[in-house]
Amino acid sequence: MAYNAYDVEKNQGYAANSGEYSPPHDGLEKNHGSYQEPDGAVPGESFEYGTGMRAKLMRFAGKIGIEQRGIERVPEDERTDTGFRSLLNVGTMWCSANMVVSSFALGLLANSLFFLGVADAMLVILFFNIIGLTVVSFFSTFGSAFGLRQMVLSRFWFGWWGVKLIAIFNVLACVGWSSVNSIVGGQLLNAVNSDVPGWAGIIIIAVCTWLVTLFGYKIVHIYEFWSWIPSFIIFLIVLGVFAHSGDYVDIPWATGTAEMGSVLSFGSVIFGFAIGWCSYAADYTCYQPSSASKFKVFGWTFLGLIFPLLLTQMLGVAVYSATAGNGGSNRYADGWASSGTGGILGAVLIYHLGGFGKFCLVVLALSIIANNCPNIYSVGLTVQVLGRWIQYVPRFVWTTIATGAYIAIAIPGYTHFEAVLQNFMNFIGYWLAIYSAIGLTEHFVFKRGFSGYRPENYDDPSKLPPGIAAIFAFCCGVIGMVAGMSQVWWVGWIALHAGKAPFGGDVGWELGAAFSMVAYLIARPIELKLFGR
Repeated sequence: MAYNAYDVEKNQGYAANSGEYSPPHDGLEKNHGSYQEPDGAVPGESFEYGTGMRAKLMRFAGKIGIEQRGIERVPEDERTDTGFRSLLNVGTMWCSANMVVSSFALGLLANSLFFLGVADAMLVILFFNIIGLTVVSFFSTFGSAFGLRQMVLSRFWFGWWGVKLIAIFNVLACVGWSSVNSIVGGQLLNAVNSDVPGWAGIIIIAVCTWLVTLFGYKIVHIYEFWSWIPSFIIFLIVLGVFAHSGDYVDIPWATGTAEMGSVLSFGSVIFGFAIGWCSYAADYTCYQPSSASKFKVFGWTFLGLIFPLLLTQMLGVAVYSATAGNGGSNRYADGWASSGTGGILGAVLIYHLGGFGKFCLVVLALSIIANNCPNIYSVGLTVQVLGRWIQYVPRFVWTTIATGAYIAIAIPGYTHFEAVLQNFMNFIGYWLAIYSAIGLTEHFVFKRGFSGYRPENYDDPSKLPPGIAAIFAFCCGVIGMVAGMSQVWWVGWIALHAGKAPFGGDVGWELGAAFSMVAYLIARPIELKLFGR
């Protein structure tokens, strides 16, 4: 039989039993018209049952090795990412995603946009990364604990309806990240060969990313397991060649309110990049068994994140310092002006290594694929949270649609990369700080740890929080964000006191997190008293 829209909505995106299928696993029960285990998990074979278009797509996907599962809970017996290899998987996953030229590009902003010296910029990189990455690493432990994706887990904090707002923000973040990253890759390819326009480089990176993410969790992990190695080698080459060149300039450390404002504003950019992974952190551990050590998952995630970010961003600060040499008249400044990140890397690699340097730049450009994979894989999962009918559409279809969307954004944004990067990093840091503050408050204060969750209720709106308190707290966080943000187009009244006029210092994410946390602590007890959930 074929299924119409009503059947899909009624059955939560799964085919209902028509008497033709008998679930092979003992203990399965019919729940809301779809086969689920008592703990709410959905067995993998259920995705292929039926004669409709979705079932046909799923069967075809299974034949060629594409992951069929979307946001459904993973049964314990299908969590095959086990042992020490699973820890290596999560560590190398994040190492590859951040051992990329996009991370290096952030270090270039320290002096080019915020006029920081070398030492103060590196201290900002260290401490603001630690803050953001701690949150990402903690959320990674939820995937193995519950077998659920990050946006689905967020239902336990924001409720069935409230999480849809968060999902919209996350879709924008995934597509936006991919656009920004592709622009960097396009610049690199243009620096190697000026006959290759930026749009061509963007399309090359997007198509390669799509091919990896199309197949899903296992292939993404396999690709990320190895892809950090060539990037790491090339960054070591950049470090060695630049150190040997003697072009480094020790830009001094400033003082005063202007310095404070620059530190806070650059810190907001670094924090935004670091915490940017938290809205899909659990997506990459949900196939690990519930018995996995949370301490080890946290530790390997943190290690996989902090190592590449410190290396690449601090290297970016050091290399950009050379633009100050000879009164600002040098090949580094010229390269930055002509091709941005690609131009300044070309001043190191191509100038000293010739053809081999060009090869290194091409490899770095392709490293963007590793950075975009988590974004484009997770966007297909995030979209499914928006509605049951959307969940009916397979994840890999949404992956394809998202790829087309970020190509359409990146190509016209190519010539405005610096402004796009700064504004986008800050936007990510703002909303994710609010999201994290609410989630952590609910987890530690009201659920009192992992034992307070009932993961089997993840797909039952009547048993999830109403989400009123979370949305109220989110709105309060936005007020704090507006008061503390410092952008070219808006400077908050509190931001004006955090640095030198006219831009002050950006404290938007700090105030956003603080306002939302306080508001949630006030509103959530009232919600619990009124609704009991």
